[in-house]
Amino acid sequence: MTAPSISVSETPLVLYTLRRADDALILGHRLSEWCGHAPMLEEDMALSNMALDLLGQARTFYTYAAAVEGNGNDEDKLAYLRDVRQYRNLLLAELPNGDFAHTMVRQFFYSAFADLYWRAMMTSSDATLAAIAAKSEKESAYHLRHSSEWIVRLGDGTEESHVRAQRAIDDLWAFTGEMFAVDDSERGLIEAGIAADPAALRPAWLGTITAVASEATLVLPGNDWMQQGGRSGRHSEHLGHLLSELQSMQRTFPGATW
Repeated sequence: MTAPSISVSETPLVLYTLRRADDALILGHRLSEWCGHAPMLEEDMALSNMALDLLGQARTFYTYAAAVEGNGNDEDKLAYLRDVRQYRNLLLAELPNGDFAHTMVRQFFYSAFADLYWRAMMTSSDATLAAIAAKSEKESAYHLRHSSEWIVRLGDGTEESHVRAQRAIDDLWAFTGEMFAVDDSERGLIEAGIAADPAALRPAWLGTITAVASEATLVLPGNDWMQQGGRSGRHSEHLGHLLSELQSMQRTFPGATW
């Protein structure tokens, strides 16, 4: 018997916390798909460790969301027993890995944002979120350094690696705007000092992206049109396929433990 989906009471703080948890879970799952397939053993280990960092972030956010909601859910139920429309992750996180350049550009775009965001969140008036941010920032700083080095190596490497890196930038650029979008629910948390304002971080993010891209001899697109939808539960077809794999064990054997 397949486990039914749960319902979640999405107060502003619960919704905010789930968004960050979903970002980490889905992107971590994507990175874990490289395990055994990376171009070299060292990178296989690096991507797996980054995936584990993100999984750890997801667990702490899900645990906090469950405590705030107080509806009997826990980290496993929130991760495994919600329908696809209940997930609030960035569209950028759910996109297929593509080739290695595509994965590294996606990670670079996200990590450059996350590093700034967690630093800003360390001053949150919510002590739990501030503590999670302090730990997450140390991890995101490494993720940013690692992905930045690969962007330069790929962009300023061979003709083939340059073409692939530039193609990845062109393909993924339209998914970066969602990182800085704020809705009414989140705006109230920002005004209360609980959440950081992501829109205020975009100039610094763009400065980092521009500097690395320039060193890598890559060009950033001039298009300002951006994809939206993930934060409100409107996803690409890719997330449904990902969740069917991610949730299969828990759905088939509800409550199973190691």
